[in-house]
Amino acid sequence: MNIMLFHSIYGPRPAVGATADRLRAAGHEVWTPDLFEGRTFEDMEEASAFNDGIGRDELLRRAVLAAAPYSERGLVYAGFSLGAAVAQTLALGDDKARGLLLLHGTSDIAENATVDELPVQLHVAEPDPFEPDDWLSAWYLGMRRAGADVEVHRYRGAGHLYTDPGLPDFDAEAAEATWKVALGFLGTL
Repeated sequence: MNIMLFHSIYGPRPAVGATADRLRAAGHEVWTPDLFEGRTFEDMEEASAFNDGIGRDELLRRAVLAAAPYSERGLVYAGFSLGAAVAQTLALGDDKARGLLLLHGTSDIAENATVDELPVQLHVAEPDPFEPDDWLSAWYLGMRRAGADVEVHRYRGAGHLYTDPGLPDFDAEAAEATWKVALGFLGTL
């Protein structure tokens, strides 16, 4: 698979590179665009302020420019938290998308979004303050209405960004379970 992997609000941290290496070792081609032009963060407040300064439209413009040279190949869009929201937006707008792998996040779904049985897999903490149960239920129904084939995997007790070993949310057991299931998913596409 050709995978476009977007970083979280913390920027292109080492965990993004480690994930790309894990995916490459499984035989996938992976691109990890840097939407923050090299900036990384340790603090959520600082990261949020930086992201707000860029703005949603500019962030999506950067993501589209990064994906455009490869989209004809049929990409699997993937991302961490904010990057998952970006990946979802791009996948729903790309009729050649082969799949969508969401780690720790989702996004709004346009009313007119339609896909043809796009395979979607979401991995999220339970509970997750950024992805509350009522939101996830509405998101799931919205994705199904859009035509996506959706799987949701919840990890009780894990923190929001539980796959990043450099953050306090890290949960080794939940992370390994996520990668096992996610690699299986990618192997079916």
